[in-house]
Amino acid sequence: MPNEQAITIEDLKARGFQVEYLSHARAILSVDFPEALNELAAVLGAATIPIEEIIAGGGGEAKGTQRLRRALTELKWPKTTFTVQKIINGKEREAISHEIDHVRTFNAGTIALEIEWNNKDPFFDRDLENYKRLHADGAISVGVIVTRGKSLHDNMKSLVRKFIDERQIQSFDGLKEWSYEPTAKQRKAVETRVNRKKKPLTWREAFVDKFVNDKFAESTTHWKKLEDRINRGVGNPCPLLIIGLPDSIVTFHEGKKALEEVLEAEGDEPDDVES
Repeated sequence: MPNEQAITIEDLKARGFQVEYLSHARAILSVDFPEALNELAAVLGAATIPIEEIIAGGGGEAKGTQRLRRALTELKWPKTTFTVQKIINGKEREAISHEIDHVRTFNAGTIALEIEWNNKDPFFDRDLENYKRLHADGAISVGVIVTRGKSLHDNMKSLVRKFIDERQIQSFDGLKEWSYEPTAKQRKAVETRVNRKKKPLTWREAFVDKFVNDKFAESTTHWKKLEDRINRGVGNPCPLLIIGLPDSIVTFHEGKKALEEVLEAEGDEPDDVES
């Protein structure tokens, strides 16, 4: 790709990505790690998540985010375990390990990156505290966290409803061909809302509400939960770059083709993913 066509972090912001630098991270990255910014912008700029993957995955890590992980790994951002040892008079007294999903080492130092698509929000505490310790020990220069941005989190119901409406799905049977099978509890919850005497919902309304509240609840990892922790000083003073994925990365044109990778790799998700 010619340099004049290369995607930049500013281009991502123009596309709706949320980008925030903390503790002088902008200066550090722009001066010492411009290559890191270019690589992150290129990978994130090419990222898409078909709505079919979100439905079929039941809210777990979409294959689109797993493709993002593979793209980073191919650019030499592999999963890495840092082990910090305390040795007194030649004897190990303490050893603490920190596993980071993506780490890239440059001549100027090391950048650590975590992608929190849809975990329980305490994973942010883990990430930020790990970054704080690793930065204090001189192991990393900057920590990066990529998560669901405000527009993606806030508009998830609209996105799922659009999928349901476009395909004229009126029942759980209509979701079978999209590889979604509700649990007995989920089915009952939707049916209860549809059949109640006071203010009953349509099946579409009840399903969308239940699906999104179950899978993308406020207690999961998204921009506001990360921002709340940063405002409380969690992870400070490690320089941070935080990036929120916008709703525009969700696509609607892949159709059944988007399910192929989901079905082929069913059950093959990272250990820390919560659905």
